[in-house]
Amino acid sequence: MLNGIINLRSDTQTLPTEEMLEAMVKAPLGDDVYQEDPTVRQLEELAASVVGKEDALFVPSGTMGNLIALKVHTHSGEEVILEKDAHIYYYEAGGLAAVCGLTPRLIAGRHGVMDPADVEQALRPSNIHYPPTSLLCYENTHNRAGGTVVDVETSKALFETAKRHGLAVHLDGARIFNAALYLGVDARVLASYADSVMFCLSKGLSAPVGSVLTGTREFIKRARHVRKMLGGGMRQAGVLAAAGIIAITKMRDRLREDHENARRLALGVARIPGLSVDLGTVQTNMVNVLIDPELMSLDEFVKKLESRRVLVSTRPPHGIRMVTHRHITADDVDTALGVIREVVSGK
Repeated sequence: MLNGIINLRSDTQTLPTEEMLEAMVKAPLGDDVYQEDPTVRQLEELAASVVGKEDALFVPSGTMGNLIALKVHTHSGEEVILEKDAHIYYYEAGGLAAVCGLTPRLIAGRHGVMDPADVEQALRPSNIHYPPTSLLCYENTHNRAGGTVVDVETSKALFETAKRHGLAVHLDGARIFNAALYLGVDARVLASYADSVMFCLSKGLSAPVGSVLTGTREFIKRARHVRKMLGGGMRQAGVLAAAGIIAITKMRDRLREDHENARRLALGVARIPGLSVDLGTVQTNMVNVLIDPELMSLDEFVKKLESRRVLVSTRPPHGIRMVTHRHITADDVDTALGVIREVVSGK
């Protein structure tokens, strides 16, 4: 809880730790466009190491990191395969089409996870009428599905399917460390089934700004050029990178607490008449809730929660999403459940 508000809208609400703020003040700086910022280089080397890639590039946002990967892996006029509710397709302002000139080929997954057999079936033979398919993207954890995880076996099968057909593979791993904790594996294992991986520093890891794109040295060399093209070249960016270093080294293990609190929240909501939760999707730090439309409208429900200082995000037409993070304790979860019960009961 911050300022008396229980903010469950997103784990992007996290504020930097005191250690991060101190590191930001003391960070050695240089001009990162010239690759002369020592703190940025330290972050990039660390980020590449934790996901087992050769090199990395610090970017302002996960959206930019994904867009750069699309641009490097493809050419305008090609096709990219995505799960139908993928963040790249749903929440990234159409950049794949507007900037990269790509056509999305959408596949319905189960809880956001594509079946490799469905990917295989979607791959069409070369034909003058079809855009050539050059890239497969998948998301781990999957945002719109409720923070669900792609397991190691499926990740491997998706990668091998793509490679049999000559496709590059990009992993939108915005919350890859949540996925790794849920599966009990090192993040390097999950990242090994992609040519490039993006992960966010500014969500559950609590850094104020930034994401990292990782891949081979040649890939990152090209990515650096695209970042500059998109206006993402930063100067004394070590001020931000310093927080990212703390995020990677100190904040990954505590994500377990977020998972535990999300489960606590989901179990509590599931007991409230008029609300439903698919507990099978509550794997990491997100809880998707359906509201019976006969109970009340989505807008009314959300406004009543807000009036009681509990903030959630909407999933129209009848759903909300709640996300646990560093500023949400078990006591906050219990308080939020009490508020939700009051709203449902009409008090």
